[in-house]
Amino acid sequence: EVHEQVIKTNLLGYMNGAHAVLPIFKQQQYGLIINNISIGGYLPVPYGAGYSASKFGLRGFSEALRGELSAWPGIYVCNLYPAFLDTPGIQHAGNYTGKSLKPAPPVYSPERLAQAMVEMVKNPKDSLSIGSASTLLKLAHAVFPQLTTKLTGAFMRKYFKVADTLPSTSGNVFNTVNYGMSTHGGWGLPGKPRAHQKYIAAGLLAGFAAGLFLFTSKK
Repeated sequence: EVHEQVIKTNLLGYMNGAHAVLPIFKQQQYGLIINNISIGGYLPVPYGAGYSASKFGLRGFSEALRGELSAWPGIYVCNLYPAFLDTPGIQHAGNYTGKSLKPAPPVYSPERLAQAMVEMVKNPKDSLSIGSASTLLKLAHAVFPQLTTKLTGAFMRKYFKVADTLPSTSGNVFNTVNYGMSTHGGWGLPGKPRAHQKYIAAGLLAGFAAGLFLFTSKK
């Protein structure tokens, strides 16, 4: 039931929206659809199979729709792929792991995504990654899909061992919640965010390189 609702929200919601506006776009010969997919459209999320299914499905739907609309050069289907954002999204999310969840750094400001949407309206593109971490993770999974999936799963299991215990919750999967109403979720790093993000992105790259070395050395 939970997986079904996630699919309805993250995939069918976008499909229904496109279905509603496309007749208008075709009649006027122009229009713009922006789908906020997230890096989850490329990188599987262990222990979030329903979420991954919805995001991979949304990416496939968007690319297929773009092909169908190639006869209408004035209609654009644009995909955004942000990494983790500093929003209350995780506090609102359904969580059945029994553990407290936190976004993996680097965490980007929601204003950065909003600005990307504005730029997408001005200059439409097929896709845009938000943040260096998103670009790195997308590339890593494209080149080393098995390795990145195994490393992500191992990271999650290691985190669960030290994370605080919490009761399971459906969050806002079925109903709205009355907490965490601010734009930001309080996950931002202190100091100079851009500097932190560069160091962490470099750490991600080094981590994948080390994992690749260990993976290949066992063969």
